[in-house]
Amino acid sequence: MSVESVHKRFGDNHALRGMSFEVKVGERLALLGPNGAGKTTLIRTLCGRSRPDSGQILLFGKSIREPNVLQELGVVPQELAIYLDLTTRQNLECFGQLHGLRGKQLRDRVKWALDWIGLSDRANELVKNFSGGMKRRVNIACGVLHKPRILLLDEPTVGVDPQSRQRIFDMLDELHSIGTSIVLTTHHLDEAESRCDRIVIVDHGLVVADGTLEDLMEQTVGAKRQVFLEIEGVLVVSPPGLRWDSKRNRFVITVDNIAEELPSVLTRIQRSGGTVKDLEVHQPNLHDVFLHLTGKELRE
Repeated sequence: MSVESVHKRFGDNHALRGMSFEVKVGERLALLGPNGAGKTTLIRTLCGRSRPDSGQILLFGKSIREPNVLQELGVVPQELAIYLDLTTRQNLECFGQLHGLRGKQLRDRVKWALDWIGLSDRANELVKNFSGGMKRRVNIACGVLHKPRILLLDEPTVGVDPQSRQRIFDMLDELHSIGTSIVLTTHHLDEAESRCDRIVIVDHGLVVADGTLEDLMEQTVGAKRQVFLEIEGVLVVSPPGLRWDSKRNRFVITVDNIAEELPSVLTRIQRSGGTVKDLEVHQPNLHDVFLHLTGKELRE
């Protein structure tokens, strides 16, 4: 998938201001952004529900406006898009037919989906009686029955318990193993950090960062670690680089190599009359990168 200089306005609101990025074959891409960044408009545009004012979106070299091209795309919305008064099997059969599946092909795909989401034994139960995590799994299965080459997931784990969350990512890992490209929007930074190959951060309708976590850290906050120390006593001479952090109410020092530099820091503090009661090592992560780039917390 290639997104090329996409613009979209709603009256005076310029939601997308030239959005550009690509999704590589077989890649797991995290799409992040604070509220109001243009993420929702982008998702609607990617799946063809909103037409851009300018620019284009290509799926495997073809415009999404060409006939049948969107069959290559699977979409799983944040809000449940399944029929609660139908059984699991009926939901799968319904969405399979909407994707053009018929006969043996439909039956085979429904059987595969029931096994994939672990609900074969509850195929004939009404979905409205399921837990939130089970409904989410049915929702995802309905979006992949037609074997899309690219899957767009909008907050697939919102409101589910940790066990269901793990089950969902196990399911996605299976899809990734057979070559499905996955675009994941999430407010859970740990999901983007541990489950995706590359991260795209958007804000004010633009891509503000694009790369692996290591790339983004190097471009923004760097790889140095911060060591926060609770020190008792009055220091006669502070070690070079040691400063007071009023937010944490502790001293802090930045180091490149914990093993090499921290012992000497502790020795200097002790020699200067201080006693280290506690310490915490903070390694830069995606949260630091996000705040550096947007100045906002990533919120629900």
